[in-house]
Amino acid sequence: MKAVVIHAAKDLRIEEREPDVLGASQVDVAIEAGGICGSDLHYYNHGGFGAIRLCEPMILGHEIAGTIKALGAGVSGFAIGDRVAVSPSRPCNHCDYCLKGMQNHCLNMRFYGSAMPMPHIQGAFRQRLIAEAWQCHKVRDSVSINEAAFAEPFAVTLHAVNRAGSLLGKRVLVTGCGPIGALTIIAARAHGAQEIVATDVMDAVLVKAREIGADRTINVADHPEELAAYSANKGSFDVMFEASGNERALRAGLETLRPRAILMQLGLGGDISIPQNMIVSKEIDMRGSFRFHEEFGLAVDLINRGAVNVKPLLTGIFKLDEAVAAFETAGDRSRSMKVQLAFD
Repeated sequence: MKAVVIHAAKDLRIEEREPDVLGASQVDVAIEAGGICGSDLHYYNHGGFGAIRLCEPMILGHEIAGTIKALGAGVSGFAIGDRVAVSPSRPCNHCDYCLKGMQNHCLNMRFYGSAMPMPHIQGAFRQRLIAEAWQCHKVRDSVSINEAAFAEPFAVTLHAVNRAGSLLGKRVLVTGCGPIGALTIIAARAHGAQEIVATDVMDAVLVKAREIGADRTINVADHPEELAAYSANKGSFDVMFEASGNERALRAGLETLRPRAILMQLGLGGDISIPQNMIVSKEIDMRGSFRFHEEFGLAVDLINRGAVNVKPLLTGIFKLDEAVAAFETAGDRSRSMKVQLAFD
């Protein structure tokens, strides 16, 4: 089979790899669609992120969907030919955190395409993938395989919404309208947010933000005063989802939060300076959001039922042998929102 393998920054190769052997309780999935994630781009552009660096060649990818081609012994509930979205979250289910229902913090997590441990956890950008049956979630005939591949990033935002608590009737600010920010808008709307304002520094992504449900968008590079207006009377928003990882976005957003509001941090960046006096004086509740686990099934269910529409966020599909061009396009925010690879 062919696989997309990163060797070092800007050294992405299509290589032949031997497929894994199908075992009991497993399924053999022909991968058909794979979305390029921000972490994939970090490996491609920089050879890693933060202290995490590539130390050996690694197959990239974890936003995947495909068709089951074979069933291992003991597998029930699936049939050959079923189309599935595959969760990349593979906790051990034995460590202290797993036993407490915090599988996203598993001490022995095997998340596809991760250079955190050594040897690295190989990813899912490959033509055939052997997965545990419990990782797979059926996709309805009415849903395209490309929509199904959105389940993973959508699950990330559903976990953030879960961490934020009830959004019913709440006023929500989303800062940063890349794929995660945009999917956060969709997740917040599905969970009852009354008003959603989204900010970014690029008009192209703000157009998409309005298309998928934001009530108002603000280009804070051109019109910072429009966001600043929400800071009157100690603030306007109940919840802020910070998806840019940018210190200026964080500081500007904090100004607009009401006392006892919630700041939910999704965007990953470098270490930043936080205005602690404002956190204290407004009694802001700061929370982090990392990966997901049980939310993956909810993501697939919402997509299956047509309760959400992720199709406007798909801006490009590239063939496997065009992987380098796909990664270059995915890294250009002026041209793309979500870029996927086709493996068939």
